Amino acid sequence: MDNRLKVLNKSPFQKVTVFASVLALLSGCSYKNFMEQEVKAESNKTKVTNENGKQKEGEDSPKPNIVYIVLDDSGFSDLGSYGSEIQTPNLDWLAENGLRYNNSHVTPVCSPTRAALLTGRNPHDIGMSTVANFDMGPEYPNKRGRIYPEAGTIAEVLKEEGYNSYTLGKWHLAPSHQLTPAGPYENWPLGKGFDRFYGILEDSSDQYKPELVQDNSFIDVPEKENYHFSEDIVDKANQYVTDHASVNPEKPFFLNLAFGAQHQPVQVPEEYIKKYDGVYDEGWDKIREQRFKKQKELGIIPEDAVLTPLNPGVKPWDQLTEVEKETFTLFQETYAGFLTHTDEQIGRFINHLRSVGELDNTMIVFLSDNGASAMGKATGSINHTMAYNDMPETLDYVVENIDNFGTDKAKVEFPAGWAQVSNTPFKLYKSTMYEAGIRTPLIVYYPKAIKDKGAIRNQYVHVSDITPTVYDLAGIELPDEIKGVKQIPLQGENFADTFVKADAPDKKTQYYENNGQRAIYHDGWKAIARHTKGQAYENDVWELYHLAKDPTETNNLVAKELKKLKELQKLWDKEAKKYDVLPMTDIMGDGFLVMPSDSNRNRNTFTFYPGMSLLLEGATPFIINRSYSITVPISREAGDEGVLVALGNYESGYTLYVKDDKLVYEYNIGTKDYRIESDAPVGQSTIRYEFNPTDLHKGIGNLYINGNKTGDVTIDQTHKFKVSFEGLDIGRDTHYPVSTAYQNKGTFEFTGEIEKVIYELK
Repeated sequence: MDNRLKVLNKSPFQKVTVFASVLALLSGCSYKNFMEQEVKAESNKTKVTNENGKQKEGEDSPKPNIVYIVLDDSGFSDLGSYGSEIQTPNLDWLAENGLRYNNSHVTPVCSPTRAALLTGRNPHDIGMSTVANFDMGPEYPNKRGRIYPEAGTIAEVLKEEGYNSYTLGKWHLAPSHQLTPAGPYENWPLGKGFDRFYGILEDSSDQYKPELVQDNSFIDVPEKENYHFSEDIVDKANQYVTDHASVNPEKPFFLNLAFGAQHQPVQVPEEYIKKYDGVYDEGWDKIREQRFKKQKELGIIPEDAVLTPLNPGVKPWDQLTEVEKETFTLFQETYAGFLTHTDEQIGRFINHLRSVGELDNTMIVFLSDNGASAMGKATGSINHTMAYNDMPETLDYVVENIDNFGTDKAKVEFPAGWAQVSNTPFKLYKSTMYEAGIRTPLIVYYPKAIKDKGAIRNQYVHVSDITPTVYDLAGIELPDEIKGVKQIPLQGENFADTFVKADAPDKKTQYYENNGQRAIYHDGWKAIARHTKGQAYENDVWELYHLAKDPTETNNLVAKELKKLKELQKLWDKEAKKYDVLPMTDIMGDGFLVMPSDSNRNRNTFTFYPGMSLLLEGATPFIINRSYSITVPISREAGDEGVLVALGNYESGYTLYVKDDKLVYEYNIGTKDYRIESDAPVGQSTIRYEFNPTDLHKGIGNLYINGNKTGDVTIDQTHKFKVSFEGLDIGRDTHYPVSTAYQNKGTFEFTGEIEKVIYELK
């Protein structure tokens, strides 16, 4: 950890608010005298409440409530206030009553953005340079899938200032191998300073049957008709706010509301999809042009900005077949309906803040964690696992499932052509260093400090700047230590002056790196290093853009401005050393295959017992491209049936079960099911399944009863990176069934007795 402490000598965090500075100037008093008066006034101020415990209109509280609202994989142009035809009236209301930033940047994938947001630091320097699934071990301290204790979260800091802190929805800030019902918990939300947590721990989740966690416990999905995850987390957020305002009205709160939307799987009730019937019949070329025109009318992009050409691999709409047009249109209708549904939930939350008298004293910050994703490739995707394993989904396969779009029977992601529309006017997508990957909406609502309502700000802002700005406006100093751990200084820059000054100075420099892709921004210029996986970094191809004049990166100036490029390359090297960007790796999906030596998952033997809570897939025994066995001693009478072991759901996974006096093993790759069936044993028996690879992603599965082989199957394709997005159950199959053979039997709990389940891996 010594390399983390080298930044302790950086310049201290600016502790004085610009808002206070402006008031001091207007009042004619000295800055020092003004602040002394303000501190004295604050110390005498208490929150006034009415008989219902609600804040009276017009009364101030000592410190503001803080709310972060984060979308997942939503592009720069998706909101109505940023040029979209999608109905987002509640987020548009925030924009109309706050500030929109059109030059706000994040990292190109989710976990680093969330880490930077919650800490006010650069993600490499705090252990989160890529998605939390990829823990590269001690050799790569910038890729540990966690936030180091030296970078306290906003929840930890605000706790010392009398705040209660709540987080709901997606977390994705702990190594996957730590996400077990027995911990370790130090990187879970409560371990990072939050008082309450309700949501999911991993990167993405089904909207109808999420793998829910409340505080430090896995829980069942509420038995509620028409359940939806986005609605559930807002219901819970409203409950937290109600309890807070009712019982502790004198205390401020921080609430982080992180939706799973718009990440795959895109799932939403049909009524929201129907809202967009016919809206996208013109196709992605026309819709993109319409958004581009509206963005100029709104002032979101400069009048002289150029719309980038279609991305490589995206066909012009008029070259598609009628089947493609019909299918791809429905993909976008589903995506748009999903966003409108999410906006509706955000509106419910805002209205609830208003109803309990907290809205006027709440600062709300809205953003998306990165640009829209091209994971759906050319045809779109309806199978989450196949998309992540880079497995092709044919158009025929997609069309077969078209009636399931939006439902719990499909895990939808739109084609890349629509992803480019989301990222209008930029080129390429999430995971890249182009503006499409890192430039997203930012809306700040805070009526006590923002008077220029509905205005657009052009300043360059980075996600790491948000929390330092919040600290400044709340008059909070970063403590020297948290839980006895020396804190590294904030690295983001306070942009509160933009709240009151349209021409306030902006951020000058920001580096970027993700899985070997690099970029550096400085004073209106941006250099990008395009890296080819497996090649030496010195062979990267550099591009240079003058963003101040070319915001859509259409004019590569590398041949004309070689001196400027070399200047930016040196600056990237400087920033990389300063913020622990090195060493780099160019991992992509293969990051799922890395198991650090200190991981609990890096064992050869696991023993699980009946009644164990759901174990998330990222913490289960790692079977990819390995010889392994699953042994299950059971006691069974004739007629006893049910699941012995199950990992996954209908889109992928494996299951071992007894049904109709047959013992069955199934491995579901996504488009094909590999199956072994034999007569089931009676009495005390030992069931054993063995898999032996014959080549990369291939092998033979064998099924044994009491040591006697009862069947085998040749599996000609296993998963490359990840078996499923649903975890492991012992003695039952919760959430969605792996096999259609027992899809109508609920969890299909085994009616005999299971002694234990033993995994042995070679």
